[in-house]
Amino acid sequence: MNNMRMLAEEEENDDGTEVTWEDQQRINTFSKLNTRLRSIEERLEELKQEKEALDDLSTELELTDEDDSVLYKIGESFLHLPQPRAMKRLEKDQAVISAQVLDLSAGAEQCEKEMKELKVTLYARFGRAINLDE
Repeated sequence: MNNMRMLAEEEENDDGTEVTWEDQQRINTFSKLNTRLRSIEERLEELKQEKEALDDLSTELELTDEDDSVLYKIGESFLHLPQPRAMKRLEKDQAVISAQVLDLSAGAEQCEKEMKELKVTLYARFGRAINLDE
């Protein structure tokens, strides 16, 4: 299955548009923003999974007896905590993750906004000679 074909003359991009230093800086900035956005999206996915696990844990802890001691993971260690204290710690951890998700979401929106502005500028200058889409 070889999908290679010759380009028609109208599809060829030999318009001789010169890439200036400023254009190259815009392209580099777009690349950095794209890399940062992918990194943020990966981290957001990890945090969402962690938040889901904490939500499941919250449900499980609500079903335990208040007199019971539960194992709670702090860092790399597990500690025996009374159920009420574990619930407070869990609520704190959930709040921290929610704040991180909000911060990362704002960062992703900022990257997308800047990338959109750069796309408009670069596509206006280079047209089909440049591909800024995934």
